[in-house]
Amino acid sequence: MESPSQRRKPTNSLPACTVTRHTYGPHKYNFGDFYLPDSPGPHPVVLLLHGGFWRAAYDLTLMEGLADSLAHQSIAVWNIEYRRVGNRGGGWPGTLQDVALAMDYLRTVATPLNIDVRRIVPIGHSAGGQLALWLAGRSRPSQQSPLVTPDAPLIPTGAISLAGAIDLELVWQLHLGNGAAAAFLGGSPAAFPERYAAASPAALLPLRVPSVLIHGTSDTNVPLAVSQAYAQKALEAGDNVKLIELPKADHFVVIDPSSDAWAITLRELQILLPGT
Repeated sequence: MESPSQRRKPTNSLPACTVTRHTYGPHKYNFGDFYLPDSPGPHPVVLLLHGGFWRAAYDLTLMEGLADSLAHQSIAVWNIEYRRVGNRGGGWPGTLQDVALAMDYLRTVATPLNIDVRRIVPIGHSAGGQLALWLAGRSRPSQQSPLVTPDAPLIPTGAISLAGAIDLELVWQLHLGNGAAAAFLGGSPAAFPERYAAASPAALLPLRVPSVLIHGTSDTNVPLAVSQAYAQKALEAGDNVKLIELPKADHFVVIDPSSDAWAITLRELQILLPGT
């Protein structure tokens, strides 16, 4: 399912990288851009998951600046697209099926791309934060679940949520994104309790994977209270979780590669990926 094509290669003074596009599944939006550093591997991998309240109006271009930043530090990057609400098959369960397939696709390209699948950290912003932590906490579902995969899931080293919508029931209660959680999962927690239980990182605790939550105190799109509530539940469940609150930071500064917020994310990533 690999269909790479070279797109660009930076020529500035920073370490160079090659960017190729890969198809990881059978659907129109099952693709992503792989940023491979031109330095000796095997490279650790960051899987980038963009936000946009799971809706089709937003795409992987939101994360391109972060991808460049990471690749220039000798970290391979898998910046993926996936089906979203408004795309055919997006929402429940297609969105989750896609990101799971994209994660497990890393096994397929591990040898040709010289990447280290023992060192993978998904980083997601907003709705992508939910997807990143979900990848960390997904367990093998029952054979009746639409989220079942033919092989055991590839488990990451850690996960980072940037202003993440990581408690879907709370996202629904607060009516964030004009009902984004209901649009994503097809309705309310009362109507579809099994979907919220399977999709919400807060419902999957303990994840048993180290996680970092980075969230601005001035975020009005996904209030800090969402990460605070999740962190409290995670600690009570015995999980390894760190919450970093960014004073006066809004929803989007965390995906600005020139920001202090991103510098903090890079520092936390180095802790999760020793040797980077």
